Amino acid sequence: MRFSNLFCPTLKEVPKDADVISHQLLQRAGFIKKLASGIYTLLPLGLKVCKKVEQIVREELSKGNAQELMMPMVCPSSLWKKSERWDKYGKELLRFKDRQENEYCLGPTHEEVVTDLIAQNLKSYKQLPLCLYQITTKFRDEVRPRFGLMRGREFVMKDAYSFHESKEDLNRYYEKMRDIYEKIFKRCQLKFSVVTADSGTIGGSDSAEFMVLAKNGEDAIVTCKASNISCNREAFSFPEPQTAISDKNIKVTKHHTPGITSIEELSKKLQYAANECVKLLVYMSDEQAKAVLVRGDHQINEIKLKKFLKATHLRLATDKEIKNIVGLDCGYLGPYKFPQNIPLIADFSIKTMTKMLIGANEKEYHYTNITREQLNIQHYADLRFPVEGENSPFKKESTLTFHRGIEVGHIFKLGSIYAQKLHASFLDKEAKQQPVQMGCYGIGIGRTVAAAIEQSHDEKGIIWPKAIAPFQAVIIITSMKNETLCQAAEELYKICIEKKMDILIDDRHISAGVKFKDADLIGIPLQIIVGKGFLEKQTFEYCYRETSIKKHGDQKEIMRVLQET
Repeated sequence: MRFSNLFCPTLKEVPKDADVISHQLLQRAGFIKKLASGIYTLLPLGLKVCKKVEQIVREELSKGNAQELMMPMVCPSSLWKKSERWDKYGKELLRFKDRQENEYCLGPTHEEVVTDLIAQNLKSYKQLPLCLYQITTKFRDEVRPRFGLMRGREFVMKDAYSFHESKEDLNRYYEKMRDIYEKIFKRCQLKFSVVTADSGTIGGSDSAEFMVLAKNGEDAIVTCKASNISCNREAFSFPEPQTAISDKNIKVTKHHTPGITSIEELSKKLQYAANECVKLLVYMSDEQAKAVLVRGDHQINEIKLKKFLKATHLRLATDKEIKNIVGLDCGYLGPYKFPQNIPLIADFSIKTMTKMLIGANEKEYHYTNITREQLNIQHYADLRFPVEGENSPFKKESTLTFHRGIEVGHIFKLGSIYAQKLHASFLDKEAKQQPVQMGCYGIGIGRTVAAAIEQSHDEKGIIWPKAIAPFQAVIIITSMKNETLCQAAEELYKICIEKKMDILIDDRHISAGVKFKDADLIGIPLQIIVGKGFLEKQTFEYCYRETSIKKHGDQKEIMRVLQET
């Protein structure tokens, strides 16, 4: 490819709407162009990198006997209503009607469509196992699309679905797909971690995320090194602790606390540590009020709470709702003598507390020395996020460490939840009808590209892993006015093309300085400079983008380097 013909509109300035480095560099280096909020055009370089990721994905999936197909992006509501996700999925599901008033959605994922396909065609266990996949455009109407290709509304995704006659076979294939994913991301030359994850709106039992490690990653990875456990922060679970016995002789004290509502202020005024304070939060679970207790130094994990309550919709109650339903003002809510018509649900950590500081359900007042036994707690559950540096619940001598990561892949054991609702079944060896067991496996193509940049860049621009770089090397002619340099560069370029190497030659009539800046910004792994060294010694200068170390060599040496790159 000649740079003079390449459509690559680079930018000198950082775009104002770009918060993270991958979003900035993809726009500045001419890989993507914003069309609307969360919607981007992949320019030639951006598409080239994505296609290289896709090719790696296809090659590895073929080794797992997966077959590629293409399902419609537009999905009928009838299938989503059968799976009961039409309402549960939320506003991220973009719904619309055609001219005949039929309801549809833009597919954010394709469990319903592929299960319906199997339901119409699966007859016998002899057709199993089977894995089908596609690489196609998805749409999720994110409330806050951000970070460019990392969290857009429209995006390219590989989604695969496997079908099995038994849970045992599903488990075997799940582990096989896990190995395939590891090979994919290793071939993409990414540093990543595999962590236990929450299944979210996809559902199912077990799931694992593949997280590219990066300082600016949007997800937190929680690790207990002593027990070799790594989880997404949202999925980290705590076992139920032993119940601590409270001192029955301590005296409850009521304190006047005008204008003080924060844990920090209360701790300071009443000499109580944050882990001795208890917060009460009122949630609307499918429009039913629930009171939730959590320690002052902890945060409620609403994903866990929603699962525990088996709720379709969950949100914090408004001040007006709390006043109307609970009959109390916000800011000083507490579980002592709390209205009994509202269930009290407490995080497991409350079971270890022997005394606590709480709101008095009276404006400008708090209680101290309240014991757990004085509260009408109806349920205990694991409802909180972990805290960095806290003791591990699995190994006393270990603490929880946090790392940042970017989710690029997610695999799930779905079981029969979709099969039962969409009637995907088969005749087993004993001629009995059985629901098919399913797994699903996703990779964000654009997210993988963005994650590679987040993991590898510098102040000059992108540093692409060789496996997914837009070009293998760039030949830079320092002066287009010098016929000797142009002739040498063209001869080298011709040999590279004949050997089917993926080479860019910068033949633009601009300054060498701009060419070097663009090469660094775009991040091509190897720069071959045809300049002063060639005029003096008939040698080319070459430089690896990752190290910036410059070397010299003749044409034979350059070809050797290219073949090794």
